Amino acid sequence: MAQRITRFSVAQTAKVFAVIYALVGLLFAPFFLLAGAFAPAGEGFPTIFAVALPIIYAVLGYVGVAVGCAIYNMVAGWVGGIEMELDQS
Repeated sequence: MAQRITRFSVAQTAKVFAVIYALVGLLFAPFFLLAGAFAPAGEGFPTIFAVALPIIYAVLGYVGVAVGCAIYNMVAGWVGGIEMELDQS
């Protein structure tokens, strides 16, 4: 049975993805800290960048997904949304 996704909740979807992006930022932060530790003096990433990275990712992820959902909702209203089949098992 085919079903369609005709609308995403913009705020809720963006909030979920903001948390996911923040977690991804937390995964990358240690690598930036490690790179900064081995970089020559004055040439590495500042520690504050590694701390701010998850926050920056979360904010940009929220805004990007919110815009994407709003555009999807508009286009889905025109053409009917994404069609998919779900199994009832």
